[in-house]
Amino acid sequence: MITRPDPARPPVALTIAGSDSSGGAGIQADLKTFTALGVYGASAVTALTAQNTEGVSGVWSPGVDVVRAQIRAVFDDLTIGAVKTGMLGDVATVTAVADELIGLDGVPVVVDPVMVATSGDRLLAPDAIDSVRVRMVPLADVLTPNLPEAAVLLECGEARDEAEARRQVRALHALGARAVLLKGGHGAGAASVDLFFDGREVVTLAHPRIDTLNTHGTGCTLSAAIAAFLAAGLPVREAVTRAKSFVWQAIAAARGQRLGKGHGPVDHLFAIKGNPRPA
Repeated sequence: MITRPDPARPPVALTIAGSDSSGGAGIQADLKTFTALGVYGASAVTALTAQNTEGVSGVWSPGVDVVRAQIRAVFDDLTIGAVKTGMLGDVATVTAVADELIGLDGVPVVVDPVMVATSGDRLLAPDAIDSVRVRMVPLADVLTPNLPEAAVLLECGEARDEAEARRQVRALHALGARAVLLKGGHGAGAASVDLFFDGREVVTLAHPRIDTLNTHGTGCTLSAAIAAFLAAGLPVREAVTRAKSFVWQAIAAARGQRLGKGHGPVDHLFAIKGNPRPA
């Protein structure tokens, strides 16, 4: 939970992402994360999905004019402390979002290059990958790809060990992001190892792996938590470290949940509900 110096003026974060009808990922996960951390959440919906814990059965775009209008309406009225982007879907939406964010002054942007859902369903058109690489990555104060997404952005094989991951996190930084968090959740081993690089040193962030199917929305939750901490004024490295801890605790708290038939969601509200924080 973030301490508010002025209760009357909570920090505000904006999520620009797709809607998950089952509530575990996308806009819904982002807003739950903002709320859990004491940040006011605003949103711009880039895609409507019909999905549940077993997969995505449909995707619809509201159109770029609608996306632009949502973003402008929010910025015209609210003082935004940070922005996170998630599912963008297609070239037109990537272009529209990038155009709206390129002129931001002093507002940190977290770019989660969402390509595939936890279920394996594709959420980014293949011809939009280059647009994400060229238009979105250079806007990122923090870029948060997982191992498969990093491989796609770099047009190379997926990192098979930490040495390769260290080379890739530096290569991603060279694409223009000011800092990169390369997520290791898709890797192997007893620990889930993320690598953070801001141009100075590669920092290892590791937590024990948790044996659970309830991992739906972990990437969205992590990037949203980073944005929440940035909106509250935390330095980038501290925001990333605290966000990583928040997600690990949310996964641990969800182990006993039975929501849906597939990959259930993490428990975004574990702290609010008074659950003891996992050790």
